Parts: sequence; C-alpha cells; structure tokens
Amino acid sequence: MTRAHPDPTRLDTLNLLDPHLHATTDLTPLWRHLRTTDPVRRHDRFWSVTRHADVLHVIRDPATYTSLHGNMLRTLLRGHDPGAGRMIVVTDGPRHAALRRLLTPGFGPRTLGPVTHSITEATRGLLKAFRCEGGGDFVAEVAAQVPLRAICELLGVPERDRQRVLELTAQAMLGEEDTDPAARIAQSEILLYYTRLAAERGSAPGDDVISLLVSADLTEEEVLLNCYNLIIGGDETARLAMAGGLLALATYKREWARLRADPGLAGTAVEEVLRWTTPAAHVGRVATRAAELGGRRVEAGDVVALWTVSANRDETVFDEPDRFDVGRRPNRHLTFGHGPHFCLGAQLARAEIGALLAELRATVTTIEVTGPVTWLPSNFVNGVVTLPVALA
Repeated sequence: MTRAHPDPTRLDTLNLLDPHLHATTDLTPLWRHLRTTDPVRRHDRFWSVTRHADVLHVIRDPATYTSLHGNMLRTLLRGHDPGAGRMIVVTDGPRHAALRRLLTPGFGPRTLGPVTHSITEATRGLLKAFRCEGGGDFVAEVAAQVPLRAICELLGVPERDRQRVLELTAQAMLGEEDTDPAARIAQSEILLYYTRLAAERGSAPGDDVISLLVSADLTEEEVLLNCYNLIIGGDETARLAMAGGLLALATYKREWARLRADPGLAGTAVEEVLRWTTPAAHVGRVATRAAELGGRRVEAGDVVALWTVSANRDETVFDEPDRFDVGRRPNRHLTFGHGPHFCLGAQLARAEIGALLAELRATVTTIEVTGPVTWLPSNFVNGVVTLPVALA
C-alpha cells in the first residue's frame, strides 16, 4: 500500500486521533510544516508538540508534565489509565524510581548476556528458514518472533509454554487497535497465563523478571500490570524497528550497499534504524500546572502529545533528516525517550536490531519487496504490519 501525502496547509481537515489516518498517510510533510509554523499547536482536546527541543523539555520535567494519567492520547482523552500509579510507564517521582530500581537488574549485563546469545541464534535460524522458503511476510515470520522469544526468556516462560505464549502475544500485538475481538481475547489469555506464572514464582522464585516483581512489595495486580507492560514494550519497539529497518534497506539500496561493505557502520546503522522507524509515534503527558511551552501557554490539566515521530526528523538537530543514513553521526534520536522514563529495554532492542543487521550482512545480498506493504492503524504505534519480501 502506498501511503498518501497530505497537504500540510489543510491541517484542520485532518484528525490526528484517527488511527487509519496514520496507516494510510505519510505525515512527514505535516510534521515538517508544524515544526516550522506551529510547533506547539492547540487542537480541540490536546496540544501537539513537534520540535525536538520542546519534546525534550517536557520529558525532562515530570513535575510539570506528568505520566500519572497515562502516556498515550487514547487513554488520556478518556481521562483514566487503569495502570496509573502502578505501572512503571505511568508513574512518576519516588514510586517510579522504586519500580525502576526493582526492574533494572532484570535488564542488566548479567541477565542480557545469555539472552543476547539466544537472540543471535534465533535470528540466524529464522532468517535461514525465511530464505529457504523463498521469502514471505517478514513481520510475522521474523520481526515478530525474535523479540517475543527474548521476552519469554527474560520473563522465565518455561520452554513447554513458549510456542503458545508466542502465538497469543503475536495475535494480541498484531491485532487492529481497539477493534479486533481476537486480539482482545488473546490479551485476556496472556494476562491469565502470567497470573498463574506469577503465582508459581511466588513459591519457587528464579532469577527472571517476574520473580523480581513477585519478590517486591507489590500487589498481584501491580505485578501483572508491569509484566504486561514489559511484554508490550519489549515486543513493539524491536518488532517495528526491525521491520521498518528492513524496508528502509530495501528502499535505499545505496545504504544497504554501504552497510554490507563496511562492518564499522554496524552501531550507527542500529541507531539510524531506531530514529528512522520511531516505533512510538507519540508520548502523552498532562500538565500539572500552567507553564510556557514553545511560546504557548499550557494550562494545568491540559493533555500534551509529544510527537516523537516528528522530533526525530527535526531539521535543527539532524542533518538532512528525511534521508536514511546508516552512518549518521551524531544521532540524538528520542526513540527511547530521555531522563527518568528512558526505556529500560533499550539495550535489548539494540541487541535485537544489531543481530538482524549482522545476519543480513553475513547471508543476504539483495532485499526485494514483493507485494503491498501495510501500516498499523494507530496514532500511538508507528510501523508496518505486513512486509512481503524476498531475500537472496
């Protein structure tokens, strides 16, 4: 599917809350127009913040712009997030710091070392099978599989259960936002499964992330909410970045040739994939008090949408931001956020993308898109949902 390019001067005709707008339209020209003409724009029910400096300012100031009401427009505009104050991404202050201290060891070098090895092996096996089958949908057959296997390992999902958990999680994550009954059923089954697993860890703890949560002074619901948050966060960023990164390499063949020819570009290529794809299109906050932001007055209680997908293309920060450049330096992207809410799983996502790029370099010469590419209908999650390709 080729996405349309909107007329940025007709912004009032576009509904940024409409998930299908983001699936069918490349909003790059719109974000560029807003950064230049109205970088902190008031909509009917929220503010849009599109410049890198303004987004960075807000996420550095949780006292003025809180996560406690939610972190995405869909829940913020409903007025309530069920995980608020209990799930790490929607907490602030001492409570957030305590949850972060609790979970950090689960994403440290000692834990990630074995997981990184598993990621490399899984990526190698999946890509080999994908090539032998003559290609297919890269999202479903490779990009969705690697991060889910890594999350299963981090959470200590027993080997006997992993295939079923992988199937349920893929169904839940790849379902259409708010409209897919099968996705909602899968989400409920996942929660029930992890409820049972948490109960088992309570009597027989291990060194996995669920055991860390169970061993702390958390309620059963808090354990479950944070577990589910880790599943979502651990899956979506890597899945969407891996798929979008492959699409970029297929599209910008000169950059693919550069990467194949120069192993020294491995690290910068990972960061460029993260900037280019920006899997979380926005981050939501609520103002706790009146404040000036980008020359506009934001009132207490106002909902603020930080469009990371725009900030990562800011011309004042990135040279030729609309060019995919595997050697880009510097690359101060905000894909993982910044400050107190910097993504816990950043190193895990980097390892997953790095393993994919390394295996592609070692075994693949050409990447060809073989059919229509479709995009997720979501104003929060940004990326492709189907990507038919052949690798040779």
